[in-house]
Amino acid sequence: MTTPAGTGSAGNILWIGTYTPDGGGRAKGIGAVREHRDGSLEWLGTAVEAQSPSFVAVHTTLPVVYAAAEQRRKVQAYRRGAGFALEPYGEPQPAGEATCHVNVDPRGRFATAACWGDGQVLLYELDADGSMTGRFPASASADPHASLTPGSPRQSRAHASLMLRDGRIMTSDLGHDTLRIWNYEPGAGLIADHEVVLPYGSGPRHLVEHPTGNVFIVSEYSVEVFVVRPEAGTYELVFRGPATAGGSQDGDSGAEICLGPQGNFAYAGVRGSNIVSVLEVAAGGTELIHVKDFGSGGDWPRHHLVRGNWLHVAHERSDNIASFELDPVTGLPGPPLHNLNTPSPTALVAAG
Repeated sequence: MTTPAGTGSAGNILWIGTYTPDGGGRAKGIGAVREHRDGSLEWLGTAVEAQSPSFVAVHTTLPVVYAAAEQRRKVQAYRRGAGFALEPYGEPQPAGEATCHVNVDPRGRFATAACWGDGQVLLYELDADGSMTGRFPASASADPHASLTPGSPRQSRAHASLMLRDGRIMTSDLGHDTLRIWNYEPGAGLIADHEVVLPYGSGPRHLVEHPTGNVFIVSEYSVEVFVVRPEAGTYELVFRGPATAGGSQDGDSGAEICLGPQGNFAYAGVRGSNIVSVLEVAAGGTELIHVKDFGSGGDWPRHHLVRGNWLHVAHERSDNIASFELDPVTGLPGPPLHNLNTPSPTALVAAG
């Protein structure tokens, strides 16, 4: 294991999810970088060697990190040690095919994993020390658009989970064009509440909750943005619009969506065209109005993160993270202010 150099608080450290050679990448494991006050990033090193830790999640109160081992169908916990090194914490837990996303309950009760390959959504209960104990597969998805593909069923492809402020969990399913809302029941896992059906072929990928309680979604296949709003506890689709000025181009796929620091802008990444779209949050959080597309600063912007007025964009194929300063009034970025070379980055997550 390569231990990160340097010192600093967890508050300015980012963990970098990556692809390693087993996933076609060039990294060695989970990376660690430091964010400086000017928005630049400093490479610290490989925090722990791991096999394709393509997404990472952080426990809210404990020095424990959870990572998907995408090609190995596992989820592994790590404990943070000296110098921001990570050490495996307990045994890896079985997951599903192409485990691509993990998340942690804000109250530290459980972690979730979404599996792109076979559509599984799993919940792992956590002990008081953050270790994973019980494993509970959620009920399988049924395609609400099955009548459109008679004789040729579509594969469920769970992709991400969002911990909602009301304590429920929302997951996206790329293959079945659905958002599924769950309740957590101790000792039983995820219990289905209801689902929201999105247009056929849209492919909802990542999602973020706005301060209004509405949830914004970017779709991978149709490269659109959607807004769902809770009404008496049930989410309903209230907005659908293009994620970019020109719509989806051949070879494009939506990636990540996140909010600006005041919640009045959202940022959607598009691979292929290699852009990030600035979207104004309008009509009380029920609309996303396109403002401007800008070059992401590399090839295949897999994930991005807003920290204060800084936007960091991870490019899987060009092995770099590009950083921009955001105008707090217009939401628009200035020219790229920093570029960090780092192998096969797939996710950016604040360490604390």
